[in-house]
Amino acid sequence: MGWWEAFKEWFLSLGTKYNVNPYIFGCIYIGAIPFFFLCLRWTIFRIRNRKAFLLPLMLTGLCFISAYLYLIIAGKNISAWVYLFIAVMVAYGIYSTLKKIKRQNF
Repeated sequence: MGWWEAFKEWFLSLGTKYNVNPYIFGCIYIGAIPFFFLCLRWTIFRIRNRKAFLLPLMLTGLCFISAYLYLIIAGKNISAWVYLFIAVMVAYGIYSTLKKIKRQNF
């Protein structure tokens, strides 16, 4: 068995273990990427033009956490380290997004 098959088998087994569909998780994760960048661009545009930017900023955040949100809502028996990992990823996402917005804004 090659490394790709072993990875696929492990990844798909997580769906049964944690009660989530790995295909849905993957589709949400990959599918949200273009929407994240579109919302980020919209947020930067609104900030530059000194208009209200709360809605695009919230949509940017929702696109960033959508796959993790699915995992939290649908998942069962999830280890504490997974929640910690999600929290770290979200914190880093907030930090890097704010950094990107500031860099584009000035």
